[in-house]
Amino acid sequence: MSFAHIQQRRLSDDIVEQLETMIVEGTLQAGERLPAERKLAEQFGVSRPSLREAIQNLVAKGLLISRQGGGNYVSQEVGATFSDPLLGLLAHKPSGQKDLLEFRHIVEGACAYYAALRATPADHERLDAAFAQLEACYAGTVDNCQVEEGLADARFHLAIAEASHNVVFLHTIRGLFDLLRGNVVTNIGGMYMQRKETRDMLITQHRALYQAIKAGDAEQARHLSNQHIEYVCEVLEEVDEEQLRVQRSARRKGV
Repeated sequence: MSFAHIQQRRLSDDIVEQLETMIVEGTLQAGERLPAERKLAEQFGVSRPSLREAIQNLVAKGLLISRQGGGNYVSQEVGATFSDPLLGLLAHKPSGQKDLLEFRHIVEGACAYYAALRATPADHERLDAAFAQLEACYAGTVDNCQVEEGLADARFHLAIAEASHNVVFLHTIRGLFDLLRGNVVTNIGGMYMQRKETRDMLITQHRALYQAIKAGDAEQARHLSNQHIEYVCEVLEEVDEEQLRVQRSARRKGV
């Protein structure tokens, strides 16, 4: 009978595994700088040569970027769900905006469901902060807070994705964050002009969603998330119809 030699695992492999896990779970984000080599080695409780070997391994994999004299960074490619040119196209195409709402209906509903089931006390703290920021924007004036409101709205939904503890949802939402923020800003600009009650309705919907997740009511959280997107779609459809009527009237006037 013969036995295969057991390969001893290198310390650098353990460091690589830990850093990869932190990138996958979103603890380390695209573009984020790692602590200085000495400090990071102390935190891991390893030697600096072992740490350097691990970092070189991750650089070779394209997960880290090492800058001479400037430290080590998580690659921006980690957060690139879509290419920048494609994101630009989607942001300016009306059909792309509608497709994004359909995407949000499905994914954000699932994120809300799992966030209600899985959110930890730390997740609840982040949700509290994100919702408080969103409420502060709604308390301001529309003219002065619309862009900030879009950013706060997107951050609130990102906090829900983080609380879902589904890394695929999280990285997808993060990769589309700028597109999501732009979509919200564009939407609320038209919605506020279409219906006077829209602003109050949106904060009411967000508050109910926030409370359902905090209460751990997964089915209600998913329902409220879907209801929120359906309301947005309904009002935006009214906006489109109104614009068509205005265009039609303008053409008739020119005849």
